[in-house]
Amino acid sequence: MSEPVSISTGIAQRYAKAIFDLAKEGKKLKAVEGDIDALDAALTDSSDFAGLISSPVVTRDEQGASVAAIAKKMKLSPIMTNTLALMAQKRRLFVLPQLTAALRAAIAEDKGEVTADVTAAKAMTKAQQDKLAKALTASIGKDVKINLAVDESLIGGLVVKVGSKMIDSSIRSKLDSLQNSMKEVG
Repeated sequence: MSEPVSISTGIAQRYAKAIFDLAKEGKKLKAVEGDIDALDAALTDSSDFAGLISSPVVTRDEQGASVAAIAKKMKLSPIMTNTLALMAQKRRLFVLPQLTAALRAAIAEDKGEVTADVTAAKAMTKAQQDKLAKALTASIGKDVKINLAVDESLIGGLVVKVGSKMIDSSIRSKLDSLQNSMKEVG
């Protein structure tokens, strides 16, 4: 089931909008947000689940029964359970990772939040993350939620991505820049 990324994203966006609208109307956004976390964790932790949603060998009925059992075990909200059943019936479960990302973005936008992808050379303490979030909030004007990753090849500093903006204050990028400027001179 190899689909171009734009098609998969388009399918996921339509399902995400429907789920978001239903959840907002029924005041169930908090439950759907919990469902997203649970599904993301399941996709990350279980290669069997990831295989189930993308396997062309598994029939619609098998996918539907499996997803219904998984949703019941995970205690997902009725909105999410019904959507997963519909997606299984339509052979659209392969877009589940994009669906959770689109839903997470819609909920964050509704709350007035923005997510900053931060890559640091070493793990940041909670106090450092809070200080960075406060500085980004002052700069952007929206509440900032930090998604932290560690990459020791940065040597030191941070790479911060907020939407389409990127701030790279890593030592690796400064060394690369210095190396490029030295090549231009000589």
